[in-house]
Amino acid sequence: MQMDQVPALSPDGAGRPIDLDAARALLAPLSAQERLSWAQNTFGAGFALTTSFGIQSAVLLHMASELTANIGRPVTVIWVDTGYLPPETYQYAERLVEQLQLQLVVAQSAMSPARMEALHGRLWETDQGGDLALYHRIRKVEPLDRALTDLAVTCWASGVRGSQTDHRKAMEPLDAVRQRWSLRPLLSWSKRDVYYYMEEHKLPQHPLFEQGYSTVGDWHSSAPDLGDVSGRATRFGGLQQECGIHLPGLMGEGI
Repeated sequence: MQMDQVPALSPDGAGRPIDLDAARALLAPLSAQERLSWAQNTFGAGFALTTSFGIQSAVLLHMASELTANIGRPVTVIWVDTGYLPPETYQYAERLVEQLQLQLVVAQSAMSPARMEALHGRLWETDQGGDLALYHRIRKVEPLDRALTDLAVTCWASGVRGSQTDHRKAMEPLDAVRQRWSLRPLLSWSKRDVYYYMEEHKLPQHPLFEQGYSTVGDWHSSAPDLGDVSGRATRFGGLQQECGIHLPGLMGEGI
């Protein structure tokens, strides 16, 4: 069997192995909407989207709502709620769910924020990469992986773009991430593409966008752009650009 075929990892909806090279070649020239349609047709009920309800999340969520209308049944959207999101993100999520009629599944850690802090302290304050890795594993990676397993998801689409981090520059439209296929419909999109799409479809901006945020995650690890520091460089105190969700190691290994 060829190295690019991983049937044990994620077959298509009919149980057939995915030829990674062939799939990437097929996806490369497609639009974001066409990539979503390919995933829906290929994986069926095993396909879902993830969202952070961040600054640029409305684009992919709007595409999900259009895909839902086209296929006549809702596409599942998974939201990893860390329990530490800014109030504005929770408000924005409510607005988009109602406006776009999303079928939302909220993924949360089995460990409450209070319990985590009692056992491990405020992990984001230590300036230690290992503590941040533990934080991300508890609050983000494990909840998402559990939700994907519970929902029998074999392929999940996210709104990552290649220009956001060094790691994402090397991404392909389709990769294997922790035993599942990860689809990136917006991988080649620029900030301008995002802006014009939101303007064209009259999508609301995240409330923190007007306060200078170009990216937002948890309240304690996000900041507005300032001088030469912008985008993902404002996250996690500058220690990391990735939280582990989009990394291939099992349960966030290699964060």
